[in-house]
Amino acid sequence: MIAGLPAEARQTAEPVEIGSFTGAYLAARVAEVDNDLDSAIAYYKQALAFDPQNQQLQQSLMLALIAQGRFDESLPYAEKLKAVPDIERFSRVALAVDAFRKKDYTAAETWLKLAVESDLDRLITAVMTAWAKSGAGDSAEALATLDKVEGPEWYALFKTYHRALIAETAGMTGEAEKAYQAAFDNVSAGGAAPETWIRVAEAYAGFLAQRGDKDKAIEVLDKAEEFSTGRVPLVALREKIEKGQPVSRLVADPADGASEILLNLGAALNRGGGEPFVRLYLQYALALKPDSDIVLLQLAAVAEQQDQAEEAIALYGRIPADSPIKRAAELQLGLNLADLDRHDEAIVHLKALLDANPDDMRAYLALGGVYASKEDYRSAAEVYDRAVARLKEPAEANWNIFYQRGIAYERLKEWPKAEPNFRKALELFPDQPQVMNYLGYSWVDMNMNLEEGLDLIRKAVDLRPSDGYIVDSLGWAYYRLGRFEEAVVELERAVSLKPDDPVLNDHLGDAYWRVGRRLEATFQWSHARDMEPEPDVLTSVQKKLTAGLPPVEGKTAQDAPPVKPAPVEAKPAPAADPDKKSEAAPVETLAATPAAYKVLPGQSLWSIADDVLGNGGRYIEILNLNPQLRGDPGRLVPGQELVLPGPAN
Repeated sequence: MIAGLPAEARQTAEPVEIGSFTGAYLAARVAEVDNDLDSAIAYYKQALAFDPQNQQLQQSLMLALIAQGRFDESLPYAEKLKAVPDIERFSRVALAVDAFRKKDYTAAETWLKLAVESDLDRLITAVMTAWAKSGAGDSAEALATLDKVEGPEWYALFKTYHRALIAETAGMTGEAEKAYQAAFDNVSAGGAAPETWIRVAEAYAGFLAQRGDKDKAIEVLDKAEEFSTGRVPLVALREKIEKGQPVSRLVADPADGASEILLNLGAALNRGGGEPFVRLYLQYALALKPDSDIVLLQLAAVAEQQDQAEEAIALYGRIPADSPIKRAAELQLGLNLADLDRHDEAIVHLKALLDANPDDMRAYLALGGVYASKEDYRSAAEVYDRAVARLKEPAEANWNIFYQRGIAYERLKEWPKAEPNFRKALELFPDQPQVMNYLGYSWVDMNMNLEEGLDLIRKAVDLRPSDGYIVDSLGWAYYRLGRFEEAVVELERAVSLKPDDPVLNDHLGDAYWRVGRRLEATFQWSHARDMEPEPDVLTSVQKKLTAGLPPVEGKTAQDAPPVKPAPVEAKPAPAADPDKKSEAAPVETLAATPAAYKVLPGQSLWSIADDVLGNGGRYIEILNLNPQLRGDPGRLVPGQELVLPGPAN
């Protein structure tokens, strides 16, 4: 039991009894949209009581049960839906997962034969079928099954990795090493599926260590460290190998192997916007391996993306005590307590973790972050001061300590203390975009070192062109330098990237005013006001809505030459960042005529969005445009006519 946490981290109110089919169904849909899956499940059950044979309800209920981790409850519905083509990729996979748990590999192979498959489905069923054949004792046929699978180029990493795992479990050492090396050498694929490539490195290093090749195992970990610094499982594995301790296989049996491919693909899809699909695959993986620390960690991250802090806390709490990522999970748990405004509990929890290991810089960052979230910057600065005192020789990995300490002192309006910390962070990590942005913005905002600040921000924008905050800094720097036309261009781009931020909208309003676009300025300020900004921003915006901006250098805004509004230009959607939650759609979008599309065999909403719109995360737009789907991607069938959205703005 975690200190400061109640015995039940998640409490769900009992759903209200509803006396009609329509009422129960609508209540279920609303609960599902709100990510309240327990209530959605209860309401779907109520709706089914009115219409027990309704397959659409059975589908929705089955998917909600799986997504909420109530896997065993979903199986009766999976059995009922096993022959329904437009849902079999979920129902039959669920039955296959259950067969793996029972070691009934013949049944698993049967369930994995789908009538209609997308590229994603084909890879899942092929790899799981290979593991079923391995479980049945036919490892050669298992490898042949993988060899026969044809598909997109991105299949390669997953196929080769699982070829290595199957060969290793079968004792085919030479074949396993060859496949591990091939997967490990495919670093370019790791850019698209970084979590899977890291798992390849972990499995390969463990394989080499078990064979006694300690030096090569360390070489593999060194290369993995270059790819992604500070991965806790890799750090723990290195420590074991260096101490000569026994290393366990990452995948021990066919159930583990089936869980692994579901984890791999769930993690690869988790790039923002696809959380409902990701939850399903990860819950399948967890059903096969209930104590999997990495699956629990991924599920907790999805819960955070969906603003489900209580669910994240419960998932982090389930990670086994002996897991190398347990401490990281405990730290993240503390941050989720703060997200629930349970700051005192979070502080008690994080202080206990810090006392247990006073050299863990992550704990200082977490505790300081909680103080900062409640705007107690003095306490945050003191925490970071303690952290710096523990650092004998600061390294590149410690840049964030100095960065956060700089922010704390800047918020305390103690710039002489703040600036050296930003400079130290850049000394440790040159060209770190967040630091360059913050330091450059601060200089510009204080009307000091304007040109140097502008140069820093330009570099930051070059490195993070899709970060709305950094682009805003560039626009604001131009504004403070009186280069209003250039400011408008960058601030429009910033608002298109981050449309829901009142400060960015306020900045754009200021720039519009300075170039004579007064109506648009008023609109942006009104929009910023309606976003419930911080009190100081709200006061400033309200004043500008009443009186506009004061004149610059003796000229009034009316004296500024009229500027014809620039035409709205289609911009590419910002790249998804795995470290950020998905962003709201832009306020202003292009008026576009929706396009018609006929569904092909094997396609899902995600694959259609990915193939046609260039972003799988836009499946939700297709869902919203097609009422015949009733909010359920499982209703998609080949030959169906869909309305597709226009290009992203």
